[in-house]
Amino acid sequence: PVGQDQLPHLELAREVVRRMNHLYGPVFPEPQALLAEFPLVLGPDNRKMSKSYGNALTLGMGDEEIDRMVMSMITDPQRVRRDIPGRPEVCNVCQLQRSFGDDYDELWEGERTARTGCVDMKKLLTERIIRHYAAARERYAELMADPRRVDGILEAGADRLRPRVEATMAEVHAKM
Repeated sequence: PVGQDQLPHLELAREVVRRMNHLYGPVFPEPQALLAEFPLVLGPDNRKMSKSYGNALTLGMGDEEIDRMVMSMITDPQRVRRDIPGRPEVCNVCQLQRSFGDDYDELWEGERTARTGCVDMKKLLTERIIRHYAAARERYAELMADPRRVDGILEAGADRLRPRVEATMAEVHAKM
């Protein structure tokens, strides 16, 4: 699955495939868009979450960094005090809760009725993100500690795919 922001890249690939297949016969399958369940995830500053913006949550972050980033997230701008009912549909923190639990309807109701506050939601989101990605973050740290192992994994993958790539390229060259 891809995010909404990747659709222009996918469309460019589709155009290249269509042109290639038109000129030389069926060579490549046309890629189809498969959007992620949440096609646009906003970062703490309400721009799309991206490493290039420096607002992405990454596997290499420690618990404190995740906490700092989530606590800096922009919430409902009209909810300036806890006793003011919120609008979870415009709150990025509330939106992200959908990715980490099935109880978001209940959480959203807490926001709408001012039973919960933005800080409560941020703390809960931080806990859930840390818990959800714990195993992946552990594996990431393990791999980053052994770069030669990573190189070996990448080489093994390349060796496994090389015959398929060579066959595809031979077909392309023959058709051209």
